[in-house]
Amino acid sequence: MSTTQCEPMAGRKQPNPIDIHVGSRLKLRRTMMGMTQEKLGDRLGVTFQQVQKYEKGTNRIGASRLQEISEILEAPVSFFFEDGSPIDLNRTEHRETAGFAEDASAAFHLPAGPTGEALELAKAFSRIRDSRVRRRVIDLVETLADASR
Repeated sequence: MSTTQCEPMAGRKQPNPIDIHVGSRLKLRRTMMGMTQEKLGDRLGVTFQQVQKYEKGTNRIGASRLQEISEILEAPVSFFFEDGSPIDLNRTEHRETAGFAEDASAAFHLPAGPTGEALELAKAFSRIRDSRVRRRVIDLVETLADASR
């Protein structure tokens, strides 16, 4: 029996957590704008299947492609990295548990994906034009969330 038969899925890599996060933010923004994967794919010159792979993090989005996506979806590039928080690699507890072979990106903390209600809220929020009103809505939601702990 050859070694390849003994090693199921050898060589198959898992998507990087940051790529998954960027993809989920891409999906969130595309959905908020009411754009289909096919429409975004057409604008990018790729298939809707490629857009699906971007959204799942299976295929990494290059810098120039991310810039193009940000222009199409009318969102700054930074939007695609928001709500992800890389850990502080200098923390003592991380240094004690991380080995040389560990990928530091695996420690990237990812929040749960948006629920249906969160998506509705995000869609409605994105229609508010006044930045002061948006800030007040954020303050209100944070206050309510803190009060329900």
